[in-house]
Amino acid sequence: MKLNWGTSIVIAFALFISFIMFFVYSAETNSKYHNDLVVEEYYKHDAHFQDEMTKIQNAHDLKSPPTITKTADGIVVAFPNNYNPKNITGKVSLYRSSNKKLDFEVPISKDSPTLLIPKKSLVGGLWDITLSWKYENTDYLSKKTIYF
Repeated sequence: MKLNWGTSIVIAFALFISFIMFFVYSAETNSKYHNDLVVEEYYKHDAHFQDEMTKIQNAHDLKSPPTITKTADGIVVAFPNNYNPKNITGKVSLYRSSNKKLDFEVPISKDSPTLLIPKKSLVGGLWDITLSWKYENTDYLSKKTIYF
């Protein structure tokens, strides 16, 4: 049987489409590829975007903002000495984009102006750190990305 060029093109397209569909199916069903959303309730999170931007601006306007630094012991969140630690409330959220199971939150201690997140609780890689805190009835939000 002799193939003409039209039949060859149709066969080539069919093979190409099959090849692409195989990889799409493999990526969707294989458990090693995570297809999770960044935020579970995306639309609820997006509805509060302006509030988040206001908190970020409040933190940006501070003369002495808290610092988030990487040390040999872990990640240190330090508030300046002019803040009374008993009046600070909030949390530090650590987000790992590669694996949702590694995400966790640490409440801010009212005993000390510094908070240490130990190295043993952090898996090596890229961490998005969000410091959400309140001081004297004003909400603040600071974000930083650290490679640990």
